[in-house]
Amino acid sequence: MDEIELSADEVRRLQLRAQGLLGARRGGVPGVLESLGAVQLDTISVLARSHELVPYARLGPVGRDAVEAAYWGDGAGFEYWAHAASVLPIDEWPLFAFRRRAFRERGWRWHKVPEGVCDQVRDRLRADGPLTTKELGGAKAGGEWWDWSDHKIAIEWLLDIGEVVCVRRVGWRRVYDLAERAVPSDLLDREPDDAECLRRLVARAGRALGVGTRADLADYYRIRTDQVDAAAAGLVPVRVEGWKQAAWADPEALARPVRGRHATTLLSPFDSLVWDRARTSRVFGFDHRLEAYVPKAKRVHGYFAMPLLSGGRLLGRVDPAREGGTLVARQVSFEPWAVRSAARTERTVAALRAALWRAASWVGCDAVRVERCDLPGIAGALAADTP
Repeated sequence: MDEIELSADEVRRLQLRAQGLLGARRGGVPGVLESLGAVQLDTISVLARSHELVPYARLGPVGRDAVEAAYWGDGAGFEYWAHAASVLPIDEWPLFAFRRRAFRERGWRWHKVPEGVCDQVRDRLRADGPLTTKELGGAKAGGEWWDWSDHKIAIEWLLDIGEVVCVRRVGWRRVYDLAERAVPSDLLDREPDDAECLRRLVARAGRALGVGTRADLADYYRIRTDQVDAAAAGLVPVRVEGWKQAAWADPEALARPVRGRHATTLLSPFDSLVWDRARTSRVFGFDHRLEAYVPKAKRVHGYFAMPLLSGGRLLGRVDPAREGGTLVARQVSFEPWAVRSAARTERTVAALRAALWRAASWVGCDAVRVERCDLPGIAGALAADTP
């Protein structure tokens, strides 16, 4: 069988569809979680928290209650280490057996667990769970890993090895319960070997990306590149225009023509469409970097710059904030090609205006204000709710 050749444009469209940003969006928030396989969590909240922004980008103005219910309700999901800390569909529980075993074999993560404390935590959860660290009696005012209390060390270790599960978050605190109570028995009892775990995770990464290199597939669930066997995962080799690396594709994605409507939206910097910086640059020609942890004076695009997606392209960035009932665009910057001509500029400005006002409506704002923009003279047009 000859190797399949794909253009850069075909790969871009395949990824957009795989990520739920092109074509029909089915299944609501549960469908988003299932199709993506992982939704990254983060402490930063600007317009909303990142795990809320991900379904919003794909579905529009979904309510916070619907998001929380889809992630945590009736044991639908759990939190674990995937692409950083992530919400995962509960059916992925067995697939992380390889990671839980690796923690056990190592014997510790950042701290040695004090003797006897794990037994205390197990007993409390069995009697009173689900509980937060504070309710377990072990929280400290600080939250850095090197300043954890003994109870915090113990509960996080039990989470790492799969004896407890984060079943939801309340006030951004993890709520823990015993795995024997939180995970359905048919999933809890399944312990696939490492090869099966990795094979199935690579297959799920391929489905979520559409097309990927070995490094792309590894990054999705943060496994090692030498653990990626794309052929064993059922992916097919392809050659992509302009890519130096070998690539593989989801055969089901290749079998269906890509068609449908593109989403116009602002994306969380932690959205799985853009969380891999090298891939985002390769697929979209867009250099994406979160600057929240960069000193203010050195920021180029702003604290929480959100990429603007429209027409299947990443057109620029907005650094948003809220002031009462106003959505404030602290800084707006466009990709040079997106404003290269009058016609392109008009389309780009219209897309950003639509994205700003949709976001404003979603978070309960009735006005938009633009503070800085790298394209002179259009702040007023962006702030207008009609063209």
